[in-house]
Amino acid sequence: MVATERRVHRDGGDTLGRVEQNDRRERRDQARRRTERQRRTVLTATGAGALMVAIALGLAALSGGPEKGGTKEAAPPPPELPRGGRSIFPESRVVGFYGAPQDEELGVLGIGPPASIAGKLERQARPYAEGPGARPILPAFELIAVIANASAGDDGKYRTRLEPETIRRYLAAARRARALLLLDIQPGRADFPEEMRALEGFLAQPDVSLALDPEWHMGENEVPGETIGSMTADELNAVSARLSEIVRRGRLPEKMLVVHQFTKDMVDNRERLRRYPGVELVLNVDGFGDRKLKVDKYNEFVRGRDPARHGFKLFYREDTNLMEPRDVLSLRPQPEFVVYE
Repeated sequence: MVATERRVHRDGGDTLGRVEQNDRRERRDQARRRTERQRRTVLTATGAGALMVAIALGLAALSGGPEKGGTKEAAPPPPELPRGGRSIFPESRVVGFYGAPQDEELGVLGIGPPASIAGKLERQARPYAEGPGARPILPAFELIAVIANASAGDDGKYRTRLEPETIRRYLAAARRARALLLLDIQPGRADFPEEMRALEGFLAQPDVSLALDPEWHMGENEVPGETIGSMTADELNAVSARLSEIVRRGRLPEKMLVVHQFTKDMVDNRERLRRYPGVELVLNVDGFGDRKLKVDKYNEFVRGRDPARHGFKLFYREDTNLMEPRDVLSLRPQPEFVVYE
């Protein structure tokens, strides 16, 4: 009985031992299988990742790669002035001809076809590049794009606009001469901003600037030729600000904004004038007469503290004893813009 029970327990113990051993083996096998499966998963993921990286690199190579290292075209350089560079002053002295093709009385620019004017302007400008304070010359065609009239016209504005085709013809001639085109506004009873808007397609070009003639800016009941007009500093600042915006948006080189005046009150409240980025404001001393009168007027006008460059106008027909370029360059400060009518 005891022997039998001992044998039963021994057999049972052996059986239990074998079961435990089998369990341990099974657990080891499962652990090994899990380990193998996990290792395969990791290797598969690594391989897939490597494949994805390879595909990405291949696509990057085909597409030119990132913006810095690829073949993407660079932005074109910003446009320059007709004779190079992006700033007008103090690098250059601008010498121009003024007029319009309707009548020779409007100025020398209207005498003959525009192509024939370029050579004459070049010869007239050459002495301004010589002597003390000499600078390279930048020639300019100052075309009266809006001409004041003694009659009201269909819209009652007392002004006539040049046809765009005529402006394009002068622009083409200016480009052949590597010159600026200055579009001059004599607004009559219209406003300067209104007439400027009509010219903005041209002003968006890198070689086109703007000029204003306050003498021909009329009030509600005024008529050009009967009244001497004027403008306020605030009106001029508004035009300057808009011109600056055109320069900024188009990444354009500097533009001139020339204001003709033969009396100081043609621009009211001059102390309120402001400078705007990309715009070179030029207050041009207008008016004809003998040498002493012209020199005295220039000296009077430049005495103030205007935030502007100085210009000087000469008249082939109306001036008495026309000043030579050396006489003009003897003025102090030297004019940075010289224009002939």
